[in-house]
Amino acid sequence: MNARTLVNGRRDAVVAADDRGLCYGDGLFETMLFVRGAAPLGARHMRRLQRGCARLLLPAPDVAMLAQEAVEVAAGMPRAVVRITLTRGIGPRGYAPSNAGCTRIVAAHDPPFIPPDWYTRGIRVRFADLRLGAQPRLAGLKHLNRLEQVLARAEWNDPEIVEALLLDEGDRVICATAANVFLSHRDELATPALDRCGVAGVGREEMLAHWPHAQVRPVDREELMRADEIFLCSSVRGILPVRELDGRRLEPGPFARAMQQHWQALGLQEECP
Repeated sequence: MNARTLVNGRRDAVVAADDRGLCYGDGLFETMLFVRGAAPLGARHMRRLQRGCARLLLPAPDVAMLAQEAVEVAAGMPRAVVRITLTRGIGPRGYAPSNAGCTRIVAAHDPPFIPPDWYTRGIRVRFADLRLGAQPRLAGLKHLNRLEQVLARAEWNDPEIVEALLLDEGDRVICATAANVFLSHRDELATPALDRCGVAGVGREEMLAHWPHAQVRPVDREELMRADEIFLCSSVRGILPVRELDGRRLEPGPFARAMQQHWQALGLQEECP
C-alpha cells in the first residue's frame, strides 16, 4: 500500500475483502488538489461529500478529521492530489445496507504532468461511443462506480487525444471522462445540465459561483459543434481549452482565458498564457 495512505486513520491498516466499497461500489470519493499544504477548493469538496453521503444514506462524515488526515498525507509535497474515499464499510452479504460504520481511505499522490501547451494551445478531444445511462437518483454524485468512464477511456490509445466527451442516450452532452464541459456561443456561457447522469464537479461549481450568469441547461451534440469556444474544467487539471473536436478546429476563447486567470489567482494553476 502507498506509504501516504491512511485507512481509518492508520498507516498499517488494509481494506477488508468484504468491504462494501469493493463488493458493490457502495461509497463516494473526492479528489482534491493540495498546493503547499492547503486545498484551495477543499471546502467545496467537503460539502459535496456531505451532500453525497446524505443522498446515499451514509453516515455524515467527520469533516474535520478527514481534513486533518488529508493534510497529514500531503505533508512535505509541494503539490499533491489527495483522494478521500468513504465506503459503507464491512457488512453481511447481500444488498441490504448495513450500519457497521464507514471505511475511510485518505491517500496522497503526485499530481499528473500536464504539458504547458494544453493550457496555451488547447487539447484534442473526441466523442466517446459509450452512452451514459440515466439514473437521476445518482446524477451528479461522485460515487465509486466509474465503469462507464473506464470503458469510455478504453476506446482510444492515441496520445494526441486527451479526453472524450460523453453523451446520454438522447444525444445530449453530459461531461468528459474526468472533467466537466463548458461552451460559449455569441458571448453566452453554458454548461450541460446534470440532473439525469454525470458528475457535478467541484471545479464546475467554482466556475458557476465565479460566473453566475452561465446557463445550466441541456446541450445537444449539434449545439456543441456550433460553439465558438469549448473548454473542460476539473479541480485537478484546471481549465483546458479544446482546440479540436471531431475534426473541428477551435481557438482558446475569452471565457477559458478568464477562468484560467481565476484558477491562477486561487493557486490551482501555476501559469496562465
